[in-house]
Amino acid sequence: MHYDVDNIIREAIANRNVIEFSYHGHDRIAEPHVYGIHNGRKQVLVYQTGGSSASGSLPNWRRINVDEITSIRIKQQSFYGQRSFPSGEHSSFDEILAVVTVRDEVAE
Repeated sequence: MHYDVDNIIREAIANRNVIEFSYHGHDRIAEPHVYGIHNGRKQVLVYQTGGSSASGSLPNWRRINVDEITSIRIKQQSFYGQRSFPSGEHSSFDEILAVVTVRDEVAE
C-alpha cells in the first residue's frame, strides 16, 4: 500500500471530498464514508457514484480493500455528509479509523 493512500482517505473523509481511484481494474468515483479495519484489513466503505464496477449497477455502496487500491486522488467535488448506511456486512468494522460526519448547517 502506498503511504499516502491512508492520508488521502482520512483527508477526504474529514473534508467530505469525493475520491477517484482504481480498484480491480476499474476506475471509480466515490464518496468515502467509513474507514476502518475489518478482519485485520484496512477497508473503506464508499458510496460509488461514477466510473465502473464488475459487481453491479451504480450508484451503490462498495466496500474496498485499501491495500488493493492502485491509484487514488481527491477531487475538488465535495458531498454533503452521511448517507443512510446499509445494514449488514457493509456497516460492520472491528475498528473505525475515520467516519464522515454531517456538515454543520450554515447560519444565515
